[in-house]
Amino acid sequence: MRPNLVWFRDDLRVTDNPALHAAWAGGAPLICLYIVDETPPLRPSGGAARWWLQHSLTRLSETLEKLGATLVLCRGDAAEIMRDVATTGAIGAVFWNDRYVPEAAAKDKAITRLLAGHNIPVHRFNGNYLNPPEAILNSSGGPFKVFTPYWHAVLRRGIFTLPLDPPKRINGARWPSRAAPAISISELAPRPLPWMESLAANWQPGERSALRALETFLDKKLQGYAGKRDAPADDATSRLSPHLRFGEISPLQIWHAVEIARQTGEFSSQDIDKFINELIWREYACHVLHHFPSLSVDSHIRNFDRISWLNESAQIRAWQEGRTGFPLVDAGMRQLWQTGWMHNRVRMIVGSFLVKHLLCDWRIGENWFWNTLVDADQANNVFGWQWTAGCGFDASPFHRIFNPVLQSERFDPKGAYIRRYVPELAHLPNQLIHTPWKAPADLSRKFKAASYPEPIIDLAAARQRALNALNAAKDETNY
Repeated sequence: MRPNLVWFRDDLRVTDNPALHAAWAGGAPLICLYIVDETPPLRPSGGAARWWLQHSLTRLSETLEKLGATLVLCRGDAAEIMRDVATTGAIGAVFWNDRYVPEAAAKDKAITRLLAGHNIPVHRFNGNYLNPPEAILNSSGGPFKVFTPYWHAVLRRGIFTLPLDPPKRINGARWPSRAAPAISISELAPRPLPWMESLAANWQPGERSALRALETFLDKKLQGYAGKRDAPADDATSRLSPHLRFGEISPLQIWHAVEIARQTGEFSSQDIDKFINELIWREYACHVLHHFPSLSVDSHIRNFDRISWLNESAQIRAWQEGRTGFPLVDAGMRQLWQTGWMHNRVRMIVGSFLVKHLLCDWRIGENWFWNTLVDADQANNVFGWQWTAGCGFDASPFHRIFNPVLQSERFDPKGAYIRRYVPELAHLPNQLIHTPWKAPADLSRKFKAASYPEPIIDLAAARQRALNALNAAKDETNY
C-alpha cells in the first residue's frame, strides 16, 4: 500500500484535523508534509507570524514524532514540490484541509489538476472554519454583504459535526529520496529583531497551549465577557486568535466547548452569544474575501480611493512607534510592537486614527499589522482595516471618526492600559492621563511625563480635514 500524503497548511494540530483523520483512517502509512511557499502571488508572512510558525511547527513535529510520524518541511513552490513527489510514484493520495484565501485556493486547484495527471487523487476537507465560505449563501444564492443576516444564516444552519479525536498511532512513511529536499525547522527562523524576545515572553505557540487558552477562557473569562471585552486594561478576551490563525485549534472545538458551557447554566446567554458572534465574525471575513478576492488590494467602495491621502512619512512613523502624543493610540501601538498582538477595541481606534485623523491609505496600516501581528490573517486583516476605514462591506462609515481621547476616557477611565504600555505617563493623575499635553510644564516634570511627545495633530482640525477630503472625493451616485 502506497503511503498517503497529508499536507499541513493552516491546520497545525492533530485533534479535529479532518484531512489527517481521513488519511490515517484509511490504514495506509502517512507522510506528513509542510511546505513554506511564498512564491507570487502568495503573500509572504510577516516577521511576527514567521516567529509563531517556527515554534508552532516545532510543537507539531514533536506531537507527530510521539505518534510515530515525521513532519517533513520543504521550501519553494508547492506545485513544483508536489510534481516532484508525484513523479516518484511513492504516494497513493494527497489529503489536505482547504484554504480560502483566493491566491492559495487558486494554487490548490492547479495542484489538484497536476496530481490528477499522475493519477493521484486529492481528498479535500473543511478543517479551519465552521462552514466553508460557499456553504452560507443568501436567498438569491449569492454571498452575504451584511454581517447580521450572515450570522443568522449560520445559526439557522446549525453546527452538528463533532470534533474528531486525534490518531492514536500513526504508521509513518519516509519522504521519497528523489523528491524535493527537506529542510530543518530551524531554517524557518525569521531575521532576529529585538521585539521577538518579548513575543516568547507573551506567547506559547502550539496545540497544547491553544487548548489551555480555551480552558482558561472558559474557566476565568467567559463569565462577564460581553461587558468586559471592550476594556483593554482587563485580561478579558480569549487570546485564541493566533492559535486559530495557525490552526492549532479548530473553530469547531471552540464552538462545542462553549456550547457545553452553555448547557451547564453557569454562564449568561449574553456572554456566550457575544463570544459566538465574534467567532462567526471571523467566518464572515473569510466569506467576503473568498467571494470578492479583489478586496486584498482594492477598496470595496471604489470611490474611496479617490480620496487625496496625505501619507506623510513622519506621521506614519510616529504612529508605528507609538509616539503620536495620544496616549491610547500610543499604548496600542506599543502593545503591538511588544507583544505581537493588540486588543480589538484598540485596533479599531488606532486604525481610525491612521486613516481619518492622519489621512493615510488603509493599506499602509494593513501592511504594518500584517508584519507585526502574530495572528495576521489575510481575510481578517483586510476585512478589519476596510471596516475601520469605512470602505468595506457592512463597514463603519468614514464620517464615524473615533476621538481617541473620548475612547480613552470611556474604555480605559483610570488609564491602567496606558500606564502599562506608556510608562512615561505612569505617574500622571487620572484627570491628566488622557490629555497629558494639558499638564502645566512644572506638573509634567513632577510626574516625569516631560519626555512624552506633544500631539502630532490637532484632533478637531484633522477631523474636519478628513470630512473635507471625503466630500471632495464623493460621488453621490455610487459612494
